Amino acid sequence: MKNVLVVAAHPDDEVLGCGGTISKLLKKGIDVAILILGEGITSRYENREKAMDIEQMKELKNHINDAAKILKVKKNFVLNFPDNRFDSVPLLDLVKVIENVKNKFIPDVIFTHHGEDLNIDHQITFNAVLTACRAIAGEMVKQIYCFETLSSTEWSWPNTFKPNVYVDISKTIEKKIDAMKAYKNELKEWPHPRSIKGIEILAEKRGCEVGLAYAEAFELVRSINL
Repeated sequence: MKNVLVVAAHPDDEVLGCGGTISKLLKKGIDVAILILGEGITSRYENREKAMDIEQMKELKNHINDAAKILKVKKNFVLNFPDNRFDSVPLLDLVKVIENVKNKFIPDVIFTHHGEDLNIDHQITFNAVLTACRAIAGEMVKQIYCFETLSSTEWSWPNTFKPNVYVDISKTIEKKIDAMKAYKNELKEWPHPRSIKGIEILAEKRGCEVGLAYAEAFELVRSINL
């Protein structure tokens, strides 16, 4: 594992899904880049075509940068595909963006959304990643992992998230929480899953499953061993 690319549909998904792992990998000297595909705002408003508030977008971009600084990520690629409307965009457009970033960064590992998440953007992001990383001769990406995203993955049905890889984040759980606090407009109050307590409980649960204090869990989609 040399270069890791995290492909997220929305701002904060990268932290919820693998913030602790990102911090841990960077501490080990592994290079990590984040690609955020969607603008993450306009689905909240009735008039979605006119809802692109410039000040809100600036604020969210600042939150993205703040979270990245906390995790010590130096390579951030942020795009503006329409929030919760990736199904209105040709899949090829998303695939080309991922291929572009992939060719610049040369990752051998990708972390992305679970393909059966309730959120449509998460589903399409997963499909776009698989398409951009087809297992053909010369493909640089050797491993693809799916992460879980609170308030989406746990609501999937019938093909639920089945973790088979765990990462000990006992020493980086605080970094994950601090990075999530940077997204102050995305955090909810307990008992919402996307709350500080919700993040801690999931990390404790995943840790408990494998004898650790805190863990992030992943589903390995593909691994090519040379």
